[in-house]
Amino acid sequence: MEERGMEEVKSAAVEDKPAAEKAVEERVAQEKTEDSTAQNKGTEEREMEREVNVEREMEGEVEVVTPCPTESHGLQGTIKGHDLFGYVGIEAVLDQMRRKTMKAGFEFNIMVVGQSGLGKSTLVNTLFKSKVSRKSCSPNYEEKISKTVKLQSVSHVIEEKGVKMKLTVIDTPGFGDQINNENCWEPIVSYVNDQYERYLKEELYVNRKPRIPDTRVHCCVYFLPATGHWLRPIDVEFMKRLGKIVSIVPVIAKADTLTMEERLEFKQRVRQDLKANGIRVYPQTEYDEDPEDRILNDKIRENIPFAVVGTDKEHQVNGNKVLGRKTKWGIIEVENVAHCEFTNLRDLLIRSHLQDLKDVTHNIHYETFRVRRLNESNLTVHGLALSCFPMENGTHGTNGTNGTSDRSESESHL
Repeated sequence: MEERGMEEVKSAAVEDKPAAEKAVEERVAQEKTEDSTAQNKGTEEREMEREVNVEREMEGEVEVVTPCPTESHGLQGTIKGHDLFGYVGIEAVLDQMRRKTMKAGFEFNIMVVGQSGLGKSTLVNTLFKSKVSRKSCSPNYEEKISKTVKLQSVSHVIEEKGVKMKLTVIDTPGFGDQINNENCWEPIVSYVNDQYERYLKEELYVNRKPRIPDTRVHCCVYFLPATGHWLRPIDVEFMKRLGKIVSIVPVIAKADTLTMEERLEFKQRVRQDLKANGIRVYPQTEYDEDPEDRILNDKIRENIPFAVVGTDKEHQVNGNKVLGRKTKWGIIEVENVAHCEFTNLRDLLIRSHLQDLKDVTHNIHYETFRVRRLNESNLTVHGLALSCFPMENGTHGTNGTNGTSDRSESESHL
């Protein structure tokens, strides 16, 4: 009986061993299933969060930026939209800048270049709808052909809706009016560079003014006669030289003397000449900062040169007063796009690109001039330092009494 009981216990133990192993395997499989389920749930939750963030980014609610490590500040990210606990008031900076700018006012210097009789003064008056030209400011002015190119400037303070702007109009009487127009652009080039030089001197003073007076030429409007042919040699040479130091906007003066077909053909020929001679006119393609600017500037470049008509007289058209020129065949409306491209020129110079013209003048043209002048000054200073050492014959390397020493004194501010 005892032996039979022992056998039954052994058989029960043998039978229970696979059952225990089976239970352990089932428990391990269950744990693996739970872990995989949890992982799947975590993955699904992360994917759902990612989709929600993407949707919120598309709606403009929040901008998610991966923090990037920096050398000095550790982690840096962008907080925007609903990530803020409440209203901070950062946008008020724009109002502060606006108030300060309105108190200080603006400065804009425009130069008009072209032969006499092309309507330069009239067009400037039409642009700013006031008597700002040189002729309008001189009560007893008489038109005389100058023997040489003399630059004359007139400044005004224009105020509109609380915004003040100091406008300076630089006229160039005598340009292209002579039989021999050789080097007639040199006084204009010298004037532009002189304004850069004056600004550079103000910057290099030890005690500088809180605000440096800006007399630099921000834009040069060049008037082309409405011949209907190609560009003249004087036009090509002038724009080649001036395009490197100032922003040039070419216009076809008195465009009402051409038919619409002649005007279109002349514009195409001018654009071909500009491209063939490598003439850079504003706005240049290399100054486009983003795709939006490129799209806007491409439309402007398609209309260059602008066919314009200027006048300061008003006429009645359908019960409304409009600026225009009255002829036997009707009234040419200056601000009508179907008649001329004056509004496109005005939008470019004043309403859309005025600040950009100033930025290009400061960051491109003036910066190029500044680098060149400082490099020249460094070479002069080093040359002077070497010349101070005595040579083998015991003399110093100066060009006489008023040679190099005088030149160094005149350029010592640089």
